[in-house]
This record gives sequence, structure tokens and C-alpha cells, in this order.
Amino acid sequence: MKTVYFVTGNAGKFREAKAMLEKLDIEVQQIHYEYPEIQSDDLDSIAKYGARDAAMYLKRPVMVEDAGMFISALKGFPGPYSSFTFKCIGNEGILKLMRGVEDRNAQFRSVIGFCEPDQEVITFSGSVEGEISNEPRGKMGFGYDPIFLYQNKTFAQMSIEEKNEVSHRCMALRKFAEWL
Repeated sequence: MKTVYFVTGNAGKFREAKAMLEKLDIEVQQIHYEYPEIQSDDLDSIAKYGARDAAMYLKRPVMVEDAGMFISALKGFPGPYSSFTFKCIGNEGILKLMRGVEDRNAQFRSVIGFCEPDQEVITFSGSVEGEISNEPRGKMGFGYDPIFLYQNKTFAQMSIEEKNEVSHRCMALRKFAEWL
């Protein structure tokens, strides 16, 4: 079994990655390291910078993930600033911004950055189309999951197994696992 070191402080991301990758015979270990996150409109650049920094500092092969929710009516906001925005205004703030808006299309995007010390970063991306619900629904998941509607359910109404069949993160993780 291969071992992958996932550098993240997000317990939800770690649970999802572990559940998915271990089914593919890849052990996942979480490492807490606060790598610098550059400010960019490009998830790929953010993931590359973080993976390179973490691999050099930790002196081992690492995986990082950067994700964002891109809302069409808000011109892609919050996008790569999703984590910061969630900490500031949460789901209620997004729903307030969307009050009265008919176009509720949104997309979750994920980029996995993998790097070994003194090597180039390799990235793997995934995305999923959905909508912003009118109210939070469900108790599972984390972050924007209660307001991201995929078909008839929000991500927070899905089990980890259900979400790992369709999510942006699972798509990026599948590509990474195939490459590994």
C-alpha cells in the first residue's frame, strides 16, 4: 500500500480523501503544516505553490488541495477566496447575496497539487456543476455543502460515499490516484 501525506488542517477534506483513496489501496496520513497560500485567482497556482513549499519544508512527498465555489451570478465569487469568505460571512452571507437572484448556477472546483522535494509539482483538477439552494439543507459535510445543490440533494444531505461519487474533490483525487 502506498502512503500519501495530505497537508491540510481541514478535517472534512481529510475524511473524504482518506475514505476514497483507501478504497484504491492508498494510505492517507494527515500532516498539519501552515504553508503560505498565495493570493491568486487561479486555484492551480495556489495548489502548486503550497505543494512545493510543503514538500521542501517537510522533506517528503506531499499532497495539498485547494478548492473553491464559483457562483455564476456573482461573477465567480467567492472562487479561490472561498475559505476566507466562509469564515467571514458563512452560508447565510452567501444566501443573503443570492436573495432574489434567479440564476443560481454554481460550480465547485478542486485542484490537487502533489510534490516531492526538489521536483516539479503535478496538479490534478476536478469540478462539479450545481446550484445554490434557497436555504441550508443537511447536517453532513462541511463548509458550503449545506447550500450546494447537486441534482436533488445538497452535499450536506449526502453520505461521504455518495459525495465521493460526484464531488469536485473526488474527481481530482481519482485522477491523482490513477497517476500514482
